[in-house]
Amino acid sequence: MPGTPRPHRVVVLALDGVLPFELGIPQRIFGRARDASGAPLYEVVTCSTRPPGPVRAEADFTILVAHGPEALAHADTVLIPASYELGPVHEEGRLTPELTAALGLIRPGTRLMSICTGGFVLAAAGLLDGRPAATHWSSADRFQRLFPRVAVDADVLFVDDGDVLTSAGVAAGIDLCLHVVRRDHGAAVAADVARHTVVPPHREGGQAQFIARPVPAEHGDSTARARAWALERLREPLPLHRLAAEVAMSVRTFTRRFREETGESPGSWLTRQRVEHARYLLETTALPMERVAAHCGFGSAQSLRQHLRATLGVTPTAYRRTFRGGGGGGRDGREDAGGRGDGGGPGDADGGGPAGGRAQAGERPQPVDSARAASRQAAGA
Repeated sequence: MPGTPRPHRVVVLALDGVLPFELGIPQRIFGRARDASGAPLYEVVTCSTRPPGPVRAEADFTILVAHGPEALAHADTVLIPASYELGPVHEEGRLTPELTAALGLIRPGTRLMSICTGGFVLAAAGLLDGRPAATHWSSADRFQRLFPRVAVDADVLFVDDGDVLTSAGVAAGIDLCLHVVRRDHGAAVAADVARHTVVPPHREGGQAQFIARPVPAEHGDSTARARAWALERLREPLPLHRLAAEVAMSVRTFTRRFREETGESPGSWLTRQRVEHARYLLETTALPMERVAAHCGFGSAQSLRQHLRATLGVTPTAYRRTFRGGGGGGRDGREDAGGRGDGGGPGDADGGGPAGGRAQAGERPQPVDSARAASRQAAGA
């Protein structure tokens, strides 16, 4: 149909030894994303470094790949999933001639992504030099030794560094792909994909919660009930003592257990939930900013503005314009007047987050690495 933009093309590079689970993630997540009319937002193409044909999987079957490396030249995003047969890439940190030639076909400006040990390929090509990156926690030490110019973070589920995104192992690839759908098309589209995939749209914490550690001697109830209770009351003040009382814990015990279970402090977690709810309301409703702020527990439109700019780099009006269409104006436009926010919700646990951000109204939201910020705290749990 004339005038209809083509879907964003994601080209997945399948290497010998590819893990079938990781290989299937891009098709399952990006392939499910639809716009309001039901049209696909992405086209997913799988290729190899050789002419079309079989690729060995890390399983008792091979995969017949219909595209050769020339598909990389037409990609908007290139994604490299994990492989257990990376050879000199994994052992010596250098590309094979076949891989060098294939990666050389990628156009400048193409977004690059990796899942698990797929990041070794990006690093061996020098594409992660001077950047932060994630990989499977069990491979992080080797990764850092082979590629000392890369800032490896072994605790996070994924790292969004703008045009290059890397994830930890296995299921973290789902987290990364959902994050990209959210970044490209908003929280509502990502939530729809997550629902159909039967996974949460955002997982709490980072890899630190999955690394084997001695079991603490002290046992007790989970803080999950308090979190579920808080999600039903985001518009209310939620001081720490109130959350702790919901699960009959002292504030000190609750804070420690909360961090162990989520990788975040209660205040950071609560602020993130309020920001996510605000994003949803900005995308799906025409509520004035004061109403959005009240529904999310931020207390005022100024506080809402402060937290969105600190988290996303744009104002609420700019975010709504990008993901819902139509400009701010009238009551919606008042939040662009500036001014200091009032922190988190009144009386909240930990008091909310910092102000910040430099984007102006009308800019697209910048990449968000909330997983990185949250997960760094998990290392000290």
